Amino acid sequence: MSDSKDVEIVMPDGSIDKVKLVTYLLSDDGLRQYMVYTKSDFYGVEDDRVIYISKMNNEANVMNLSEITDDTEWAEVQKLLRRIANSQ
Repeated sequence: MSDSKDVEIVMPDGSIDKVKLVTYLLSDDGLRQYMVYTKSDFYGVEDDRVIYISKMNNEANVMNLSEITDDTEWAEVQKLLRRIANSQ
């Protein structure tokens, strides 16, 4: 992750959450964008790095992140991630 870029996310309460950008995803139709990032959290016995994915929304020229709640949209994100994984 040495090539990852530091990004600051302003939380709704005004606090700043510093994260590492992993990559951006763009839907096949070009209408939806997703940000893949890590907060350097680890999980499980093998200390696997936790990766977060949020939908990016441009509202009044300000980028906002929102949770992905739709199962169809999650399937699309998984397909985009598999495409990246298989190209390496």
